[in-house]
Amino acid sequence: MRADPEPPELPEPPPPTGRLRPMGPAGLVVWGLIGLLAGWLFHSLLDRGTGTPPTVSWAQPLTLLLVAAILWGTAWSTRRTVHHRAGALPPHQAVNRLVLARACAYVGALAAGFYLGYAVSWLGVETNDLAGQRAFRSACACVAGLLVVAGGLLLERACRVPPEDDEP
Repeated sequence: MRADPEPPELPEPPPPTGRLRPMGPAGLVVWGLIGLLAGWLFHSLLDRGTGTPPTVSWAQPLTLLLVAAILWGTAWSTRRTVHHRAGALPPHQAVNRLVLARACAYVGALAAGFYLGYAVSWLGVETNDLAGQRAFRSACACVAGLLVVAGGLLLERACRVPPEDDEP
């Protein structure tokens, strides 16, 4: 009976550095394009199915503006805390804010694309009295969605910790 030789010991992998890369534009663009397609299809499918596509009230753009304002305010507060009072923001709160920032940026891109697609689908439609209103309010909601994306990106950037000086 032959004993198998023990495999050579592999060196230990280096410990993780604990750093995340900032969000790239590719994911945001993909979600925006998915939203654009969904908004365009939403109009055509509901127009064929029910005959009356939904109107866009001012509640949608105003809600997105409220979310954007909260994100921008949180980004400003986080930046002040992280850069002016080192260690004042507990790590779990920083991670929570980072997750919030990324989620809001992706959802904002999806919403902006959706409302842009819905607005563009109404261009050139003259048979409906509310077509212009739907296109304008959808365009306003698209701009508000882009402000949510910007707020999410600002909050993500505010969560960055300045590099530590290892030398005294």
